[in-house]
Amino acid sequence: MALKMKELTDLTGESKSTILYYLKEGLLPQPIKPKPNVALYSESCVNIIKFIKYLQSRFGYSISEIKHIFANNRFKFDNSFENLIKSINALALHGKESYSKEQFLQKAQISQELLEEFVSKGYIAKNSFSDKELEIADILKRAKEMGLDFTLIERYVQSAKELAVLENNAGTKLLEDDSKEHNERYELLFDIILTLKPYIFNTHTVKEHQKRISDEKSL
Repeated sequence: MALKMKELTDLTGESKSTILYYLKEGLLPQPIKPKPNVALYSESCVNIIKFIKYLQSRFGYSISEIKHIFANNRFKFDNSFENLIKSINALALHGKESYSKEQFLQKAQISQELLEEFVSKGYIAKNSFSDKELEIADILKRAKEMGLDFTLIERYVQSAKELAVLENNAGTKLLEDDSKEHNERYELLFDIILTLKPYIFNTHTVKEHQKRISDEKSL
C-alpha cells in the first residue's frame, strides 16, 4: 500500500519538512510519482522514520551518524533476527576505526600467539580489530600481567554463549509475532540486549559488593 505525504506525517508524527530532509539524505526510499504533482511513499517509510526517531532519542545519534550506520548496514524491517544482530553490531562499532591484524598487534603491543589465545578462548572476536578490541586487549593484557585468575572471564564467555542461544530463540519468536510493528520489535530487542542485560548484570555486581561490605561491618 502506497502512502501520500499527509498519511505519512499522520502515521509517524513527523513534519513534511523533516520527511523531505530524510529523503534528501537518502534515509528513505524515493517515492513513486504516477503524476507530476503526486508522490506515493512506501509503507516501509513509516517503520524507518519511527526507527530513526528511536535511534535519536535512545542513543542520541545525529542524522549524519544514522546515515553512516544505514550506509554500512541497511536496516531491514523484516522478521530476520540475523539482521537485528548485524544492526546491533553496527551500532556498537559505529565510529570505531578498523585495523588490519598487523596494525592491531602493533597498537595493542601483544604477540600474535597471545592474540590467538584470546580469540580461541572467546575473549576477542575473530577477525574483528577495532578500537573496542584494542580496549579489550589492553584489559586482558593487564589481567595477565597482574596474575588474575581467568576463571571469571572464562565464565563470562560460557554464560555469554548460553545467553546467546536464549537471546536468539527469544528474538526469533518476537520478530515472528505479527501482532507487533516491526520497528517496535526492533526497539524492544535493542533495549533488552543493549540496556536491560548490562543493567541486570551490573546491578547484581553492586548488590554483592554492598552485601560483602555490610557483612564485614557486622563482624
